[in-house]
Amino acid sequence: MNSIKNHFGVIIALIIIMTWGVCLAFGLNLNINFSSPFTYLLILVQMHLYTGLFITAHDGMHGTISKNRQTNKLIGTISALLFSFNFYHKLFPKHHEHHRFVATDKDPDYHNGGFFSWYFSFLKQYITWQQIVLMAISFNILKLFFPVENLILFWMLPAILSTFQLFYFGTYLPHKGHHSPDNKHFSRSQKKNHLWAFLSCYFFGYHYEHHDSPGTPWWQLYKVKGEF
Repeated sequence: MNSIKNHFGVIIALIIIMTWGVCLAFGLNLNINFSSPFTYLLILVQMHLYTGLFITAHDGMHGTISKNRQTNKLIGTISALLFSFNFYHKLFPKHHEHHRFVATDKDPDYHNGGFFSWYFSFLKQYITWQQIVLMAISFNILKLFFPVENLILFWMLPAILSTFQLFYFGTYLPHKGHHSPDNKHFSRSQKKNHLWAFLSCYFFGYHYEHHDSPGTPWWQLYKVKGEF
């Protein structure tokens, strides 16, 4: 039991990665029926798993997947790459700048504007030409083996939708608008509802708690959530 407890973060990370892979393989081989609710449910499930990939990479940046530093880096790197070829070594310094300079001009995640201008500013910080090239190469290889509409619906679309999920619940809602002077993290949190907090963004909406305790993995954030 102690061995499982000590490696629980790794187990959860591997479950997310493997579930993402299984659902993707299933979707790519699915005979699509646009009149079936299952098609759209699978898209949403895959979107949520893409979000899980990013949250896993994020936890690796905070060293909360494993006590072993190299294991954190390895799982974080794999998770980031699976999410449309994000590069862990580029995400790492930017994310720690976000924590260090939260909601200031030095915060790469922050933008003093509306939802869409902030969203596109957010994307510009993280999308690279290397990602675009690798995605294009991968798409042209994969379409030799799988239908193009399957690739779009279950490989590309969920990843795009996931960027909205991550941005809205993990950046925009927590950091938009005015924060009181006694709010040391310039962050707010979702109301206490653990089911919705998980479904919306893996408890990442408990954002003040994350900034207050960055060493707490996503799957334990609910434990440090306040009463409201």
